[in-house]
Amino acid sequence: MIKPELMAPAGDWIMLRAAVDSGADAVYLGLKSLTMRATAKNFCDDELKEVVDYCHENEVKVYLTLNSIVFEHELERLDEVLKIAKEANVDMIICWDQAVIKKAVKEGLQVCVSTQASVSNSEAAKFYRDLGCKRVVLARECTLEQIKNIKQELGTSMEVEVFIHGAMCVALSGRCFMSHHLFGKSANCGDCVQPCRREYLIKDTETLDEDGNELVVGKGYVMSAKDLCTIEFIDELLEAGLDSFKIEGRKRSPEYVAKAVAVYREAIDLYFKDKNKLSKEKRFELKTELEKVFNRGFNSGFYYGTPFGKNSVTDVYGSKATEKKVQLGFVKNFYDEPMVAFIELTANNLSKGDKIMIQGVTSGVIELVVTEIRDEEENIIAHASKGTRVSIKLPSKARKNDQVYKLENKER
Repeated sequence: MIKPELMAPAGDWIMLRAAVDSGADAVYLGLKSLTMRATAKNFCDDELKEVVDYCHENEVKVYLTLNSIVFEHELERLDEVLKIAKEANVDMIICWDQAVIKKAVKEGLQVCVSTQASVSNSEAAKFYRDLGCKRVVLARECTLEQIKNIKQELGTSMEVEVFIHGAMCVALSGRCFMSHHLFGKSANCGDCVQPCRREYLIKDTETLDEDGNELVVGKGYVMSAKDLCTIEFIDELLEAGLDSFKIEGRKRSPEYVAKAVAVYREAIDLYFKDKNKLSKEKRFELKTELEKVFNRGFNSGFYYGTPFGKNSVTDVYGSKATEKKVQLGFVKNFYDEPMVAFIELTANNLSKGDKIMIQGVTSGVIELVVTEIRDEEENIIAHASKGTRVSIKLPSKARKNDQVYKLENKER
């Protein structure tokens, strides 16, 4: 049985470092154009080589997403990006537009067929394989049984990648026109504003009575799909012999990336070390960890059939995360030898036992429970008030001006 690659999203440097530090085998990311997450921060052209060098130094692969529709006027830009990717030693291009596939293969770049292609059977996969593609991300709508059959038919001739966690779209493999129709922002060009996540009314236009005849569509957000979460049946996916497990979320937060990668890393490693230890109780514990960061509620996606009814859509606008981050302050200085951060509390109080998180472009995401606080005179204190400066020992290096947050349980 092969151990699948664990792939994480990286929308900026903080997310990238969080993914690497948390145990990702690969990251996928985009530049400022030709990507399905055009509204994420993304990376500049001249950053790509630095990104790849950093990841390769940490034995992490880098996949560049060029998965939007490419129009005629964008072909010159496409050639430019592919040249940049090749010079940067990017490991693979994720795409589905035939022009991108053709040009990437010609450049000698490895190609992964995006889920946007809606590949749902082995013959379609073989079509792309024969074009020179190394890997395919199967359509979100495939069941686990169908995925197993496709992988069995392909054997080792083509790698198979699937999503294991993150946002789901109400449209077929994300090919939606709602955002474009309502706001002129094309989802297929990476510019979706997600109007499906909102609550809607039905109005009777034949009635003159302004006081009635309006109904909320369903109970809640009937087009806003719950998030995919496979942690409770991750063992079944592992036994399917797939090549890569992908976490969705380039527009989500660094702490989301850190948590999702860490949880699935633990589950995968535990299974291959002693699968009996990945018990039902352990998987429930890991799911509870995933619930702490952004989510719209969880379901199993299409793995056991088409989701429907209450199990398919969320009942909230935004996140159902059980934890929230509250601004505390920022790192004034960091001292390497004692691994101590000198923090200015600009926004809130801090107490011993509080759970805090530090985020920075170079530091990534650092999470810890505060076991000791020292004031500016080096006295050990149990509580520090807003407006004061304190010293706290950290498990890893922070940098000046890193942001500091307190993690609190969210009221339900």
